[in-house]
Amino acid sequence: MKPFAIAGMQLDLSALQENVTRMGARLDVLMSVYPWVQMVVFSELSPFGPLIANAQPLPNPTEAVFQAWAKKHGIWLLPGSMFERVGTAVYNTATVINPAGEIVGRYRKMFPFRPYEEGVTSGTEFLVFDVPEAGRFGVSICYDLWFPETARTLAALGAEVILHPTLTGTIDRDVELAIVRATAAQNQCFVFGINGFGDCGNGRSIIVGPAGEVMYVGQSAQEMIPIEIDFDRVRRSREVGLRGLGQQLKSFRDRTVEFSVYAPEGHSWPYLNSLGPLVKPDRGSRVGLSNAKEIVK
Repeated sequence: MKPFAIAGMQLDLSALQENVTRMGARLDVLMSVYPWVQMVVFSELSPFGPLIANAQPLPNPTEAVFQAWAKKHGIWLLPGSMFERVGTAVYNTATVINPAGEIVGRYRKMFPFRPYEEGVTSGTEFLVFDVPEAGRFGVSICYDLWFPETARTLAALGAEVILHPTLTGTIDRDVELAIVRATAAQNQCFVFGINGFGDCGNGRSIIVGPAGEVMYVGQSAQEMIPIEIDFDRVRRSREVGLRGLGQQLKSFRDRTVEFSVYAPEGHSWPYLNSLGPLVKPDRGSRVGLSNAKEIVK
């Protein structure tokens, strides 16, 4: 057995005020009550919420505060993500910090939630990192997981746990829960889908094991979610198959087909181009009332 203890932090967060103070206070409570926790994961955009106006360069003083927290508690820390400003570009960036307070990597969200997450640039590089004597972790953010290629790439890079901070306050959270389960089963790994609450999400964080089984689903409330995982479960599943059945990663490795949709020329496929531009619909265009003036009497 290769046990490792991870806590998800589903906090009641503000979109208008900083949340760093609240995050630090709740982290202190968590580590006081559950001192056995080895890694803590906050939800997407936890520190300052979803307003791009709060974008700032990295490194910055807030990231230094997070480094101090990790060192103080001797934990691996993923403090959600922040909007990172690089020249005129803005990225949605998650930082991973080790127990010595050192930054081991930063991940930029590859798929901003377009057309609604406007003004955010896509990242292009994956992030995996190793925890000594435990296993390998990968990072993705929110909408990334709707594109199975992202999780498959992390698994192909050896990730045994996908840390997935998210900010979902919309009516598709139930669909995301299904996607998290499917992702874990398809890639025979643990997935920690940690959502925010209040202004920054509707809760229902989910932790799923390598057979696609739900280990925990949160409520629509503030919660601390500490849970122990076993890396040997991932390794056994990948060796002999999910529940002794499908060996998906080996089958993917040994495939005889190359997917032409991923070739550079795939960007010019006629059907995909026929779908129209990636824009937010206006009322009366493709969604809602056919004539907004009809409601004015």
